[in-house]
Amino acid sequence: MLTLILIVLISYFLGSIPGALWSSKALHGVDIRNYGSKNAGATNAFRVVGWQAGVLATIVDMGKGYLAAGVVAQYIRIDPLPAFGLFGWETEAVIGLFAGLFAILGHMFPIFARFEGGKGVNTAAGILFALTPITMLYTIAVFVVVLFSSRYVSLSSITAAIAFPTIVVIRSYGLGADLHPSLLIFGVILALAIVVAHQSNIRRLLRGNENRVSSFSPAQGMLGRGEI
Repeated sequence: MLTLILIVLISYFLGSIPGALWSSKALHGVDIRNYGSKNAGATNAFRVVGWQAGVLATIVDMGKGYLAAGVVAQYIRIDPLPAFGLFGWETEAVIGLFAGLFAILGHMFPIFARFEGGKGVNTAAGILFALTPITMLYTIAVFVVVLFSSRYVSLSSITAAIAFPTIVVIRSYGLGADLHPSLLIFGVILALAIVVAHQSNIRRLLRGNENRVSSFSPAQGMLGRGEI
């Protein structure tokens, strides 16, 4: 039980590293929670201070998810793991599920940033890359297609989140891929969490006033355009 407690705590603290907030402050001295969408995520870092902080935030956010599910959950052992026996799943699969969920909770409610976090998309992507990289490549393809066709980052994120469990089902039951059943449950939980986190974006999409990507060239952001 101590191993499980340690894994979820480390995963939460990893998830709590506010990549977008810290990179924006370190590179430009700007608290992005005061500008743009006021969200402490990589998309708002791109929007407010430009591509350097946005790229760094993306790397940090994906990296902490990958570390939680791919390293912390797999290698930290200080006592025997509890035998969950959940739906007949292996204990290691359940541990990976816990680690990923707590990393996302940390990202959304970071202890290092007054519990004001991002929406968890990049962190979820890092977790899923650790668990099933091929499925994630298909999911990223969905994200890119929707982004370039609609220019809405929020719509792309929501669509990709819903696409992931769908792709798991297709690969598992249609193509015979050997994917663990926990991935489907994990994917559905993540999709629901990401949809809930994007409620305000969904309302703006329905009203037709959601922010669009104006250009795919390296962005200067509001700071570079002299708007801050």
